[in-house]
Amino acid sequence: MPARRIDGPTAEKLDRRRKRRSNNNAFINVPYDRRYENQYLALIAGLCGFGLIPRATIEIPGGQRRLDRIFALIRQCRYSFHDLSRVQLDRAHPPTPRFNMPFELGLAVASAKMQRARENWYVFEAVRRRLSKSLSDLDGSDPYIHNATPERLLRELTNALVRRRLEPTVRQLEDVYSDLRKAVPAIKRELRTDTLFAARPFRDLITVATRSVQVRIVGRRP
Repeated sequence: MPARRIDGPTAEKLDRRRKRRSNNNAFINVPYDRRYENQYLALIAGLCGFGLIPRATIEIPGGQRRLDRIFALIRQCRYSFHDLSRVQLDRAHPPTPRFNMPFELGLAVASAKMQRARENWYVFEAVRRRLSKSLSDLDGSDPYIHNATPERLLRELTNALVRRRLEPTVRQLEDVYSDLRKAVPAIKRELRTDTLFAARPFRDLITVATRSVQVRIVGRRP
């Protein structure tokens, strides 16, 4: 049987759907370590609460051309959120600062400049006024200070995304975050993993957060 041809209004409708999904994609650029886990959960909960779809490099398989894939993922996202709070040296030998986060921020800024599109990027930090020392090229762009706490991160998200169509309260986002935290032990147990910073746990966290949003924010019955 020949493949069904899609043209006319059907093709236009599919294009609109793809564009809508792209407009809701939100790239997250954060430290992948256990100490950041609660902020990671808060960011996923918060973005889902605003109707956005979190995307991250942990979705990208290893191998060649990884940088190209990261850049392509960033360009698929209308929004990007970059946490630059890990500027200190790590404990492993040799002591080294984290460069991935500022590097991926640079890719996002370059993408926005190249496409001249409505790509919105947001910078988060834990310590006030530290960004002007660690990355002075961003002087004039105020970061959102979360004090390394998930509750403050959620509050700063409501300030960053104040013009979104869906505008949940901080309390509603905290409820979604609470649901997500409660689901973590089951996710780790079912996947037989001790980390959430991998592709499958990431997908499962988004699924749980999305369901919680439907109940806590949209108001649908479970």
